[in-house]
Amino acid sequence: MSEKTQNSSNLQKILAAGHFAVTGELGPPRSADGGNVKEKAGHLSGFVDAVNITDNQTAIVRMSSMAASAIALSCGLEPIYQLVARDRNRIALQSDLLGAYALGIRNVLALTGDHQRFGDHPQAKNVYDLDSVSLIATIRKLTDEGKLLSGHEMPPEGRPHFFIGAAYNPFADPEEYRVLRAAKKIKAGANFLQSQCIYDLERYARFMKRAVDMGLTEKCYFLAGITPLKSLGMAKYMRDKVPGITIPPEYIKRLEGVPRDKQAEEGIQMALEEIEFLRSLPGVAGVHLMFVEWEHMVPSIATRAHLAPRPEF
Repeated sequence: MSEKTQNSSNLQKILAAGHFAVTGELGPPRSADGGNVKEKAGHLSGFVDAVNITDNQTAIVRMSSMAASAIALSCGLEPIYQLVARDRNRIALQSDLLGAYALGIRNVLALTGDHQRFGDHPQAKNVYDLDSVSLIATIRKLTDEGKLLSGHEMPPEGRPHFFIGAAYNPFADPEEYRVLRAAKKIKAGANFLQSQCIYDLERYARFMKRAVDMGLTEKCYFLAGITPLKSLGMAKYMRDKVPGITIPPEYIKRLEGVPRDKQAEEGIQMALEEIEFLRSLPGVAGVHLMFVEWEHMVPSIATRAHLAPRPEF
C-alpha cells in the first residue's frame, strides 16, 4: 500500500468507492470554548463523511479552523480544514498546511475569503498574496511534488498528501462562465468541489450538464450545497441580500402558504426534495449540508433523506 493510500481521507475513500457522499459544516465559536466544537461535532458524527471547519467565515473572528479541526478529529469526526487566502501570505499558508497535516488533517478546502469590510474588523488589512486558484496549485505542489513554492523539497517522510477541495458557485453571472471557473480550479489541482446553496434546480441542472459534457466530472467530484430555508423571512433575505443565490418564486409561494410555526418544516421538506433530485442528477457525487448553528437537525434530515447510516472504511 502506498503512502498516499495509507493517508487517504475517509471522504476520499467514500468518493473513490462510488458512494454518494455527505459532508457537513461546522462554524467554530467566537470564543475559545472548545466544548462548543465538541457539542456540534456530536450532532454530526455518524451522519456525514467529513465536515467543513470554516475559517473566520464572513470575515468575523472565530476560533481558528486548524484548532477546531483538531478538536473535531479528537471527537472522531473527519475535518475538512478550510483555509482562506485573505489573512495570510504564502509563507503562513504553507506553514499552516504543514502543521495541519502533522495534526492528522487530510482534507483541505482552499478559499480566497470574504473581504474584511463585510466582517467585524472592517479596518483590518487583507493580504491576498494568493487567491483560491493559486492556493489550490500550491497545495497540489506540496502533495504531488513534496515541494514548497520556494523550490525546497521535503524528505519523503515529511510530505503532506492532501485531498484538495474548492468552492464553486453555479449561479453567479454570467452563467456561461461558471463552469469555466470550476474547470480552472480543477486544472489547478482540486479533487472535489462544494457548491453554494442550491435552490434553483433547473439552472443547476444546466450547469451540471455543461460540466459533464466538458468531462469535468471525470476529473473531479462535484458536491451540491443544501441549506434548508427556516422561514419566509430567511428565503426573502437570501433572495434579496445574498449575492449568487437564486430563490425561485415557487419557494416563496410555498412558504407563504403555511403558518409561521410550520415554515421550518416546509423548508426541510423542500430540502429533502432537493436532495432526492440531486441524487438522480448525472455528475453529482454527493451533497454538502450547510446547517451552521442548526447542526442538531442533521441527524433527522440525513435519516429522512436516506443518507444514513454512512459507509465505514
